[in-house]
Amino acid sequence: MAGSVNKVILLGNLGKDPDIRATSTGSRLASFSIATSTKYRNKETQQLEDKTEWHRIVVFNDKLADICEKYLKKGSKVYIEGQLQTRKWTDNNGIDKYTTEVVIPNYSGILTMLDSRSQSSVAEETTSQLDSAADEALGGSDTTTAEQLDDDIPF
Repeated sequence: MAGSVNKVILLGNLGKDPDIRATSTGSRLASFSIATSTKYRNKETQQLEDKTEWHRIVVFNDKLADICEKYLKKGSKVYIEGQLQTRKWTDNNGIDKYTTEVVIPNYSGILTMLDSRSQSSVAEETTSQLDSAADEALGGSDTTTAEQLDDDIPF
């Protein structure tokens, strides 16, 4: 194999609101956990059961961190594309600890908000911006399009 691939794709829901922090260099990062679930049939009881996995996500992109802070809340549905990264640290008792996270790096990776609540708040903001831009383009006119186009059409 000539190369390798480190890519993770997840679709899940946030377990709590994102945690926003600043690094020593002044850039911002967001961290949160998302849950992914699968259903399976228990062979002994023949009942459908859920299995939930929790994934730690870290966003190293200032603009995406701002979006996370403004629009993501507990329960929000998100689509993530990132890379696996394992960190090592020593706890207070001198024991080495490891954690594996899905990292959305500064220049690659994807975070898409799928929750209708997030989309509606973004859509409302965008719509109000478009409405004000259209008013300015029309010279600040308060008349509606129907009033502007009112003419005597015989049919």
